[in-house]
Amino acid sequence: MPRELNIAVYHNLHSGGAKHSCYEITRRLVKRHRVDILCPSTADTDFSDIREFAEENVVFEFKPGYLFHSPFGRLNQFVRWRDLARLEQLDQRVAAEIDRRGYDVVYTQPCQFTQNPSVLRYLQTPSLYHSHEPFRRFYEPSRPRPYLDRGGGRGWLDRMDPLAWIYDRRLQAMERRNICCATHIVTNSYFTREALYRIYGVDARVVYHGVDLDVFRPLGVPQEEIVLSVGALTPNKGFDFVVESLGLIPERWRPALIIVSNYQELAERAYLEQLAAERGVSLALRVRVSLDELVRLYNVARCTVYAPIMEPFGLVPLESMACGTPVVGVREGGVRESVVNGCTGLLVDREPERFARAVELLLKDEALAARFGRQAREYVAAEWNWDRAVRELELCLRRTAERA
Repeated sequence: MPRELNIAVYHNLHSGGAKHSCYEITRRLVKRHRVDILCPSTADTDFSDIREFAEENVVFEFKPGYLFHSPFGRLNQFVRWRDLARLEQLDQRVAAEIDRRGYDVVYTQPCQFTQNPSVLRYLQTPSLYHSHEPFRRFYEPSRPRPYLDRGGGRGWLDRMDPLAWIYDRRLQAMERRNICCATHIVTNSYFTREALYRIYGVDARVVYHGVDLDVFRPLGVPQEEIVLSVGALTPNKGFDFVVESLGLIPERWRPALIIVSNYQELAERAYLEQLAAERGVSLALRVRVSLDELVRLYNVARCTVYAPIMEPFGLVPLESMACGTPVVGVREGGVRESVVNGCTGLLVDREPERFARAVELLLKDEALAARFGRQAREYVAAEWNWDRAVRELELCLRRTAERA
């Protein structure tokens, strides 16, 4: 049997899909390896807390600078610029502590402030960095929103603000440099792998995520006249496209839409509520529901609708399919690698008319939807379980440790 690895897990994550995957991976690694957790005090410990699995937890105190309120809000970019320097100094201390302890390998996750963590730059210990996406704000266009349209003098100041330019320039230089310092990189999809190569010039190995089949499972409960969508309530999640599409379904077939989010932008919430009212779509926005309630909603939904903009991977389709609920998604990003079109759901181009027809088909043809749901559960059980994902990650960790 391969020898046990002495692994340091470093993260400064906030809640989200990356945090969930770190939790699932860590709780399986500890079955065969010694694992210590090292993190700044800013790391989220309320959502998928991994500390319970570690032999030792080492927390490094870090408190971001105080942010100003209007009319001094523009000074916040200077505060954040200073925080980047302080965070880099902290990561240098963390790296020194990791090297002093003599670990075989460091498994690092993204940083909530810099995306690609600075600790990678200073480590002497071999590092495996799990990159879930590039720093998309720098490399993708922003989604237009009426509440972001700042005309007149304020819009001009936003574009010409030197503090914002200085902060972004430093942040982008840091995140580009840091990822190039990792010994090896793994990522969640071939779509993301190609993006990392195109943007940073780095090569990554694809290690797919998994889904907990004991948690996300069919419950045998009656379905309701709803469709479900899950994700942070932000413009790049494409909920406006979903609302527009559902509004094209004839009223007698049009389902209610429930959106479950772990985070909501208030301006985006108001925008979606107004859009739904204009399109005649019954919309319920729910935030931070329990895991049991999320599983119940997956089960009672007629289908899960999924339309984020160029999503690198996305755990939502896997969770839905594990519950035996088919997915209607936009044919782009990582969802093309998880949903099997015409077998576990339907994938269409980003055109509201086509998306509406796909949803309407599953609403009208209950036998087809049920067949897709059964096939989806079987497919996820065979190809997308966490044990398989962690075995592949262990191979990458051993390969990285050998670089010592």
